Amino acid sequence: MCAEPVSESVSSPPVPSVVAQASTPPHASAPAPQCPPLNVIWRGVQSYEESFAAMRAFTDARTSETPDELWLVEHPPVFTLGQAGDPAHLLAADPSIPLVKVDRGGQITYHGPGQIVGYLLLDLRRRRLMVRELVTLIEDAVIDTLAAYNLASVRRAGAPGIYVGPGPHAGLHEGAKIAALGLRIRNGCSYHGVSLNVNMDLRPFLAINPCGYAGLETVDMATLGVACGWDDVARTLAARLAANLDDAFAHRTSTGSTE
Repeated sequence: MCAEPVSESVSSPPVPSVVAQASTPPHASAPAPQCPPLNVIWRGVQSYEESFAAMRAFTDARTSETPDELWLVEHPPVFTLGQAGDPAHLLAADPSIPLVKVDRGGQITYHGPGQIVGYLLLDLRRRRLMVRELVTLIEDAVIDTLAAYNLASVRRAGAPGIYVGPGPHAGLHEGAKIAALGLRIRNGCSYHGVSLNVNMDLRPFLAINPCGYAGLETVDMATLGVACGWDDVARTLAARLAANLDDAFAHRTSTGSTE
């Protein structure tokens, strides 16, 4: 996932209903909107094609009442190419790794074992989120997740994703890409999402220009000295994504912001 955005449950606890009394002042403020719930779904190991079809079906079928979901998935090896991607960025075809064309923007990337993929199925209008803000919230969640494992990371202007920042764990890998993101927006709702490299076989990245950038190094957390497992890092990432989405909604409803 490397695209520019295209054109256990983490839900909030229920709020008890309150019956209005006759003595309520006519000028009383309306109750604050509730933060939309986010259901975290652990989908395990699943083929990319199956996840892609399920995302599209979920988005097509959802209504204004459908709860938002975050899917956490690990894919078997697959290259994915954005809808306007150039197949020339696949430098060496591997018959054991399929190439799937998808409806996000951007170029080519690789998904495989040892990588967390988080698909964000969100109603952006209900959350009062602009696409650019959602991208920033996702990037912040990845940066915070890596910081929890003492890894410094940064974003790059004009290049969505997260890169290894300066620090004692960077070594010769400063500037390497460690997380990628790409979104599709349909009828005000998002799908696709973010991938974070935890402990992978990185050799397939050598067969592509990652996200269309020739010579871009791709790295994982294990290479930088982090020994934590997929589940542990996935829980940390899910918690940060949920917290960032909740904080953004709280800020917008408290300020009345729509920008």
